[in-house]
Order: sequence, then structure tokens, then C-alpha cells
Amino acid sequence: MKVLKFKNGDEMPAIGLGTWKSDKGEVGKAVKIAINNGYRHIDCAAIYGNEAEIGEALSEIFKEGKVKREDLWITSKLWNDAHKKEDVIPALKITLKDLQLDYLDLYLIHWPVAFKPGIGFPEKDEQFLSLEEAPIIETWNSMLEAKKLGLTKHVGVSNFSIPNLKKLIQETEIIPEMNQVELHPYLQQNELLEFCKKHSIHLTAYSPLGSGDRTDAMKAPDEPSLLENKVIKEIAKKHSATPGQVLIKWSVLRGTAVIPKSVNESRIIENLKSIAINLDEEDLKKITNLNEHFRYVTGEFFVTEGNSYENIYDEK
Repeated sequence: MKVLKFKNGDEMPAIGLGTWKSDKGEVGKAVKIAINNGYRHIDCAAIYGNEAEIGEALSEIFKEGKVKREDLWITSKLWNDAHKKEDVIPALKITLKDLQLDYLDLYLIHWPVAFKPGIGFPEKDEQFLSLEEAPIIETWNSMLEAKKLGLTKHVGVSNFSIPNLKKLIQETEIIPEMNQVELHPYLQQNELLEFCKKHSIHLTAYSPLGSGDRTDAMKAPDEPSLLENKVIKEIAKKHSATPGQVLIKWSVLRGTAVIPKSVNESRIIENLKSIAINLDEEDLKKITNLNEHFRYVTGEFFVTEGNSYENIYDEK
């Protein structure tokens, strides 16, 4: 398994199990299947609403004795309603309690936007907090304090654009170790990839397979399917692989981590077996040509009268 190495020597497995949209009653089983079949990286978040079930699964796995806590890499994320400096560590402690862990391997600021406490998804402008009320640097400093306290080994961000990263880097001596963003052949984000490499910030690719199981409300009309893309299918056939395996291996070859989500046992196993796929230069050139800057996760769920998702991604 390829790994991403951190400055202190810690290693994060490049392929992990994503848990966004994994329903209660299914996610715990998925985590067990994944770990029992070789996964050592599980990606979580408070807002997914399933960390307690994941915690039960992890506890059961540790009791079986086949895997120790130190064998796993567990990531979670701070939701937007806990950005005030006094709310960060309490939110992390709730996540740790739910996951039944003493520490995380990686904790991320989920989005570069802040809501008032208790707001899951805003419906009106006044449910947001301004950057004056909840400066990102104050949130970040509380993340660093959590690291000092041993509550997490590493800290980073998610869904941060280059301008947002630049602003944060200018205000801190300790920059994010990770940026988790949407990455796939339709949204290759080459400029962001190069920026993060230059600043020694690792990248994790979410929605690497196109997030086809999103609710209809989150989907654009006639949005393109990665798994049904003709080029991807041809490359998969050439290597006796599945389209999903091609997409996962493409992410790994770019030097990023990748967190495909599934609760299906055969698919979970299949995704990890992408390690064995060998894409050649011809394959990679064909995939490069698929880039069309298409987002599956637009951020429209944050839109209110005075706030647009373009502001999150710094796109006009």
C-alpha cells in the first residue's frame, strides 16, 4: 500500500474508506469489512451523523485483537457550527467519545465557512458567522492547541481553495498538513495540486468515483457519470479492471490519498485491489483530457440569499 508521509514520520495509507452518506445500520458493518480486508484508513466527520456507530465497530474490532489502535489511521472533521475558538476542542472531544478513541490521527476544518452554534445547514443569512466573528486563524489556533493536547496527531483543512490557503499560511507559522477536496478526472485541480506540493500540504481526494449516491436534490440535471465515461471504461477493459479501480489508482498515482465510499462488501474489497492496477502513460494522457472543471459537490447546500457557493471555492 502506498502511503503519504508526514514530517514526523507518520504514514497515512493512500487508500481509505469514506463514510459520507453511509447510513446508520450499514456504516459499522462497512468499517468492519474494510478493516478485515486490509484497509487501515477510515475517513469520518461529525456532520455525517454516524460516528457513534463507527465507534462501536472500532471497539469491537479492537476487542477481537486482530488490529490495534495504532495500526489504523482515523480522520475526522470539525463542523462549521464549532468554529469559535472556545468550541473547537469540545467538538473534537465529542467526536472522540463517539468514535471511542483517545486520539485522532488527523482532524480537519471541514469547510472555510462558519455557522452559529447548533446550525447544521443554514437556511438564512443570519445563521452564518462572519470572518470577524469567527476568524479562521482563531479556529486554526484551537486546532493546533488540540494537537498539543494530544487529542489529534495531525491537523489540516478541507475544501480550502488556493486563496483560502494563502490567507491562512500568511497568518500562521504552522501550516495545514492536509487539504481534503473533491478530486477526480472531471475536476483535476492541477493548480491546487501544485500549490499544495510546493507548500508540503498533502491532498486527499473525496468523491473520486463521482458520488453517484448523492440525493437527487444535490445532483445537477444530466450530470456526467465518471463510472460510465467511455474513456475510463476502455482503460478499465484494457487492464481487466473496473472503472472504479481505474479512478482510484489515478488518484494514487497523482500522489494524493483517496477515500472511495461503499457499504457493499464486494465493492469495498474491489476498491482496495486497485493497488494492483498499472496505468501507463497513454492511459494517463487520455484521463488528463477529461478535465472539464465539473463539481459534483457544489456547496449549494450552504446557499442563502446573501451567500453563494462560488464564494467558498473562490470561483466566479
